[in-house]
Amino acid sequence: MAFGCRDRRPGAPPGVWALRPRLRGTPRTSRTAGGTPREESARWGTREERNGRGGRGAAVRPRAPRRGRPERDAPHRARPSTRRPRRYMNTEELAELGQQLRVDSVRASAAAGSGHPTSSMSAADLLAVLLAHHLRYDFERPDHPANDRFVLSKGHASPLLYAAYKAAGAIEDGELVTFRKLGSRLEGHPTPRRLPWVETATGSLGQGLPVGVGIALAGQRLDRTGYRVWVLCGDSELAEGSVWEAAEHAGYEHLDNLVAIVDVNRLGQRGPTRHGHDLDAYARRFQAFGWHTVEIDGHDVDAVDRAYGEALSTTGQPTAILARTLKGKGVASVQDREGLHGKPLPEAEEAIAELGGPRDLHVRVGEPQAAAALRSLTTEPVRLPRYDEGDEVATRDAFGAALAALGTARGDVVALDGEVGDSTRTEEFAKAHPDRFFECYIAEQQLVATSVGMAARGWVPYASTFAAFLTRAHDFVRMASISGSGINLVGSHAGVSIGQDGPSQMGLEDLAMFRSLYGSTVLYPCDANQTARLVAAMAGLDGIRYLRTSRGKTPVLYGPDEEFPVGGSKTLRGGEEDRLTIVAAGVTVFEALAAADRLAEDGIRVRVIDAYSVKPVDAETLRRAAEETGCLLTVEDHHPEGGLGDAVAEVFGDGRPVPRLVRLGVRTMPGSAAPDEQLHAVGIDAVGIAAAARLLVEEAVVR
Repeated sequence: MAFGCRDRRPGAPPGVWALRPRLRGTPRTSRTAGGTPREESARWGTREERNGRGGRGAAVRPRAPRRGRPERDAPHRARPSTRRPRRYMNTEELAELGQQLRVDSVRASAAAGSGHPTSSMSAADLLAVLLAHHLRYDFERPDHPANDRFVLSKGHASPLLYAAYKAAGAIEDGELVTFRKLGSRLEGHPTPRRLPWVETATGSLGQGLPVGVGIALAGQRLDRTGYRVWVLCGDSELAEGSVWEAAEHAGYEHLDNLVAIVDVNRLGQRGPTRHGHDLDAYARRFQAFGWHTVEIDGHDVDAVDRAYGEALSTTGQPTAILARTLKGKGVASVQDREGLHGKPLPEAEEAIAELGGPRDLHVRVGEPQAAAALRSLTTEPVRLPRYDEGDEVATRDAFGAALAALGTARGDVVALDGEVGDSTRTEEFAKAHPDRFFECYIAEQQLVATSVGMAARGWVPYASTFAAFLTRAHDFVRMASISGSGINLVGSHAGVSIGQDGPSQMGLEDLAMFRSLYGSTVLYPCDANQTARLVAAMAGLDGIRYLRTSRGKTPVLYGPDEEFPVGGSKTLRGGEEDRLTIVAAGVTVFEALAAADRLAEDGIRVRVIDAYSVKPVDAETLRRAAEETGCLLTVEDHHPEGGLGDAVAEVFGDGRPVPRLVRLGVRTMPGSAAPDEQLHAVGIDAVGIAAAARLLVEEAVVR
């Protein structure tokens, strides 16, 4: 989240919040399933003792100094708080709060006539204790840098989340019953586009924990304001491979500021889950990735409270709290019964009465720790690399150099890679700014999820891998679009022009994939100076931004001072006698220019447009070209479906006259061959373009 609007203590320098140390208890590293009340009381103190010391333990864990910015790490006095301190609840009050969350989940779903009340009811006690005793969050200032972050990974349990918002005073009861209705902020699955307290869109299961890892990484290595990341997962989604990508990454990075709360309610959509109530099965898996685990009865509020305390005092490891719960808890007709997933309770009023009726408990959520915003606000002019016209430079090389330069100018830019940094050239950024480079290894889902998590914290991520491998993370990109996340994705080794590696390494679907996303920007530069300019421009755009780079070297066409506005294009050849327009992007620009020379020898004048902005495409230039030349020929190193050709065709989908249009692309399954052989084999080299142009203008010569 952006930190543009902040309250500051009087006299504080801009961008600074007050800082005080985070409190933690004695480190714990062994798995435990809880202890006797006497043992737990000795470990954590009585509720009254915890109330007196903030429930965070007594030991102070020293923080590592922020590298390179000592003056911004100095502590500042906390500004006076206008909020009353948190009042810790006793066992009965916590149980009552859990019941209130259940009742309100039932009420919201009943009002909507749809929803997932039973999935909400199983986790009600887990969220009640977190809200009342452990979460530190200012709902009036969701951008506070020290706010804990909460991610509801089981997004279908949104009635529970909205019931918690009501208990915290963030929404009113009247809004609660607008759940799932037209115009309501309370959608079926929560999104940050509607609610400022939601970190990321969830609902596609298996994504909350990976994004939570990204947020926790930002907290550990970038923000350093001491916030905790709490992720509430369902047991069904633990079948997703992305969860275990996240688990391994969190364990490897020792993210002790991350807590996964797993609601093990045994039942999925169609029946029992793979492991049912076998908590130890889940524990063994998390432990294998280096997590500290705690197994509890998820309806015992005191056990839940102790487990959260144990998570807070664990250092060097993320914590997974495995809570045995019952789906539909508290209502006999639905509790732990199959066939009721995703349905409002059949007798809602009777169920509410069985749960003890509506309540109106209000929770004073704990204040976030006062903290200094440690972010570098560097805004120096960007000194992009400059290349001489006529030189040959791969666009991936220009990307790496430009990204490193952008990182020097902007301290909020971070780079991530999927263990191919020597090929994508993000290694240039890693060398220049190692504190802001993140290696995600060969885990593309986690790569994108980490980017989303960091963007949620206000950072500007550039994530890179081969274009072909980004297809593996498409659902994460799709959900990032739903979130309104601002991330930059860069795909290298695009198209058949990569040569001998063969089709498994060739990005041939990426333009279609990214063009189809809501609000996305898709850029495909052909030369080094164009690439550098577009890399810098991406940082200031909204939504999903995708840049396609090429493996092989290409001639530098443009001078270093040339401008390349997003949504624009460049007309490289053109005149009044043009009989055809060739529209190309990336590597095919040079083939189009060579084809234009061939055609000129035959007396056929053609226009050549470099459509470096594939989305938004330069509709005005294309329409003018259609009016003046009458024929358009698109050529792309990509499958014809959804790429540049379709982007051009859509310009004429508004009812105006459609020009003659032919689309050249990769229509066969390529094999291994040299780059020039690949381009010729699929008919997108200069020879193939010239032949298609002759046919289009009816100048074919029979020899």
